[in-house]
Amino acid sequence: MASEYYYDLVVVGGGPAGSSAAFEASKNGIKVALIEKEETIAQSVRTSGVTWIQNIKEFGIPDDCYNPIKNYSFCSPNNEVTISDTVSHAAVLDVRKTYRWLAEQAKNEGVDIFLKTSIKNAIKNKEGDIIGVSGTSKDGEIVFYAKIIIDATGFSSTISKDMGFVTQWERFGAGAEYEVSAENVDSETWWLMVGQKYSPSGYAWIFPVGRNIVRIGVGIGKPESSIDPTERLKELMDSKIGPIKKLGKITPIEFHYGLIPNDGLSRKTVYNNLILVGDSAGQANPLVLEGIRYAIKYGRVAGKVAATAIKSGITNESALYPYEETWKKEIQGKIKSAGKVQDRWIGLTDEEWDKELEIIKELRPEEFLDFIKAEFGLVNMIKLATHHPKLAVRQLFNLVKSKNKGIT
Repeated sequence: MASEYYYDLVVVGGGPAGSSAAFEASKNGIKVALIEKEETIAQSVRTSGVTWIQNIKEFGIPDDCYNPIKNYSFCSPNNEVTISDTVSHAAVLDVRKTYRWLAEQAKNEGVDIFLKTSIKNAIKNKEGDIIGVSGTSKDGEIVFYAKIIIDATGFSSTISKDMGFVTQWERFGAGAEYEVSAENVDSETWWLMVGQKYSPSGYAWIFPVGRNIVRIGVGIGKPESSIDPTERLKELMDSKIGPIKKLGKITPIEFHYGLIPNDGLSRKTVYNNLILVGDSAGQANPLVLEGIRYAIKYGRVAGKVAATAIKSGITNESALYPYEETWKKEIQGKIKSAGKVQDRWIGLTDEEWDKELEIIKELRPEEFLDFIKAEFGLVNMIKLATHHPKLAVRQLFNLVKSKNKGIT
């Protein structure tokens, strides 16, 4: 016989979106369960951990959870560019430590965390609305009933898929990386490597985690390329081309592999009694396929909206819509704009990448950061397209702007 639990809110998925939603909901006075399929939070790492200092400070993430970055280096087959800032605005997270800190914050707010609990199915009422979830734990079958469910299951979108609301992502990024110790690490500088030998539809990277530790990885856009990122990563590490060679002796510590949606904000994210957040909602920056900041920020929004709805006694789609309204207002236009830049990048030849780096070189640090963070809507693009002193930059943003009519 299955074990049964009853909560106001059940959050499925113990990543940054799930922990943040659970934390905020419990803080707002409701009974919350957070369910994670692995034995520990962040047992498996599925992201390179790039994010931004501004967001780290906003979320209160401790200083020992990240490595600051202030130099942004790019290389193509025949070009190399570095944009240097005077202060650090980017960071590489200690992913495991950060995710566990987020879960600990939730636990300290009274959230019940269920580990090694794999949720497979949604439970519906006679109207077809979700009222719970079921799966297995180390002790056998388990059932959770709740007034609202938050699907924070990431790329798999387990709950919303079982409800029949979504299908598998058609366009996504597949990434493979090794965390390694290396002889020569510049802990303040990241590298993005572009061109066919690095990735035919994406980029390779070197992201420093600390003084002697870096993550070397490859991201491949699907379905644009059939290449396996794990195989390409092995080739790059064996041949030690480009900036990888500068690292000297490399000793692998841990392998990471992950998938991230790249279909834009194409999904509806609220239904009766159900909210989608993080990768389940497709909340990712298309330019460098990072979404941790969105997962935490809109996880918290989802938790607060869920708590408000539960306390009001109305948990239908309309009651949950303020969550979707918030993220759409704040990031929908920016992500659409960034998607147009990505579409341009995916089609570049090696020679065109060499020229593209010449354009990137002309950006001031603050312009580059807004650009790579996808913090530019149409207003910012018009400014860059008409007023930037460098012709090449104006031409780039004119091209992107022309494809973004109607985006604000």
